[in-house]
Amino acid sequence: MTEREHLEVQIPEPGPATMRVFGHLLLNTLISGVTSTFLWFALTFWVYIETKSVVATGVIGGAFSLSSAVLGPFFGTYVDRHRKHAVMMLATLTSTISFTVATIVYVAIDTDDLLQMSGPWFWLLIGFTLFGSVAAMMRSIALSTCVTLLVPESRRDRANGMVGTITGVSFAVTSVFSGLIIGFFGMGWAYTVALILTVVALAHLATIAIPEPEPEPIEVNGRQKYVDVRGAVDAIRAVPGLFLVIGLAAFNNLLGGVFMALMDAYGLSLVSVQEWGLIWGVISLAFIGGGLAVARFGLGPNPLRLIVVGNLVNWTVCSLFAVRSSIVLLTLGMLIWLALVPVIEAAEQTVLQRSIPFERQGRVFGFAQLVENAASPLTAFLMAPMAEAVFIPFMTDGRGAELIGDWYGTGTDRGLALMFTLAGIFGIVVSLCALASRPYRRLSRELVAASN
Repeated sequence: MTEREHLEVQIPEPGPATMRVFGHLLLNTLISGVTSTFLWFALTFWVYIETKSVVATGVIGGAFSLSSAVLGPFFGTYVDRHRKHAVMMLATLTSTISFTVATIVYVAIDTDDLLQMSGPWFWLLIGFTLFGSVAAMMRSIALSTCVTLLVPESRRDRANGMVGTITGVSFAVTSVFSGLIIGFFGMGWAYTVALILTVVALAHLATIAIPEPEPEPIEVNGRQKYVDVRGAVDAIRAVPGLFLVIGLAAFNNLLGGVFMALMDAYGLSLVSVQEWGLIWGVISLAFIGGGLAVARFGLGPNPLRLIVVGNLVNWTVCSLFAVRSSIVLLTLGMLIWLALVPVIEAAEQTVLQRSIPFERQGRVFGFAQLVENAASPLTAFLMAPMAEAVFIPFMTDGRGAELIGDWYGTGTDRGLALMFTLAGIFGIVVSLCALASRPYRRLSRELVAASN
């Protein structure tokens, strides 16, 4: 590794002017986030309503996380090698082109042909929609580094809470309108709206100027690196206990694949697509509330503790909300879950920003994206076929219906529910083990000492 890579990049002193730039980036992120989330929700709803296939929705969800994971190290290294504004422009332009092609495919090909999973048109539509949405992940990595670049250190945890709030607003808006637009107007309108919003985001982003230094080239043995996983691993290894943060997030995403593959199918087995979209809009307000709480109160001296305790609460909720086929229980459970997600994510971002030098943060966030997002596709791809082949028959007329059907219930929705309950119990056990581990105690002490 060259000597120049070890030189610390000189970043501008954050202040009121840079905070105004950060505010503009948050607004632009809201527009971009609404676009990607809206289109992906709408596509998942549309495919499930048209095909009634749990496998199809599982494949769509798993493909998104798998693509994000594979591209994470490349995205992270690219962010470190280029100015953050240029990175965001490239990502938004990529989304614009991808959504344009996907819209053309949707308009040009008959719906029956589009929905044939064995045919090329289905995968072409999914592929371009996917690539346009995944490009937003590179924006997300760049935005995480911009928190360090533009926000004073004492306010970065609150800035991460603001990012969580923007994500929650995106979910709330898109959850409502994606369900409504599919229920009343169809997928063609979803593509049209998404394409318009993406163009608006691109035009707005072009007007924002980010004060930032020219990044140093990333070289190993005199050769430029385009994917620098080793640099990320070295930076993480230099902070004892930091692998626990990434490892725990990866485990949560592993179990989170159950949500990715089954949540829409479970919810749509209880209510209509319009009602499901409205419910997501309401419960997404909890995501906004969690982000606003962090933005207002911060995370305290030990954000690591919030990560582990928050996960423990969420997995407890997961083990309970599906014990009955009740949209009320599901809604209450998801309200608690989503309220804690922005707190946990803001805590993870804050721990990494406090621990990793700015010039390597892109690579570390990209590596974290690889490790965390590689986990959920494993369960997303596995859980959907397992639900249809094992758990649904098990709880419909199989041994499970005989053993626990009297109090747990029987049928398709109870097979899905059993998978949520088992995932929650497993998550509780792992969270308790993390809370009692030596790496957790060591990193906690260092974070608390650094904040004093």
